[in-house]
Amino acid sequence: MLSVEEINQLIDKLDQSSIDEFSYEANGAKIKMKKNTGTATSNVVTQPVHTPQPAVQPQTEEAPQQVNNQAQETKEVTENVSTPDYDHEIVSPMVGTFYSSPSPDKENYVQTGDNVQEDSIVCIVEAMKLFNEIEADVKGTITEVLVENGELVEYGQPLFRIKKA
Repeated sequence: MLSVEEINQLIDKLDQSSIDEFSYEANGAKIKMKKNTGTATSNVVTQPVHTPQPAVQPQTEEAPQQVNNQAQETKEVTENVSTPDYDHEIVSPMVGTFYSSPSPDKENYVQTGDNVQEDSIVCIVEAMKLFNEIEADVKGTITEVLVENGELVEYGQPLFRIKKA
C-alpha cells in the first residue's frame, strides 16, 4: 500500500503532466486519479485479497424444496416491480456544480410536479466560473429531482426525470 506522502507525490506528478487519468493496482489496493478543472483528485479503494467461499452443504431431500421456494420468491419480486414514472432524463452536459435557482435568494427553477416546455430552464451547471443554463428539451412534468443544490455533478449524470406530455 502506498503511503500518504507517495500518493501526494503522484498527485503532484499528475498535475504537472499531460496525463488526464491514472490508475494503479497492487496487493488488493486500487488507486484511480483524474484531473478535474486543473486539480487532481484521487480515490483509494481497498479490496480484500482473498474472498472465502461458502461451505457446500450436503444434499438432502429438503434441498429441492428450498430451490423451488427461492424460485417462487424471485418470481414474486419480479412481478412486484413497477414501471418507472418517467420517460426522459435530463442529464448534465458537463462536469460542474448544480444550482437549482438563479441565485440563493430566488426560487428554484423547477420542482417535482412542475410542467416544463422544451425551452424551460430547469437548472444551472457552473463549470470554471461559467454558468450554463440547462433546458428541459422535452415537454412534460418533472417527476423527480435527482440532485441537491450545490452538489457536484458529472458529465452524463441524470439531474431530473420527466414524464413526457
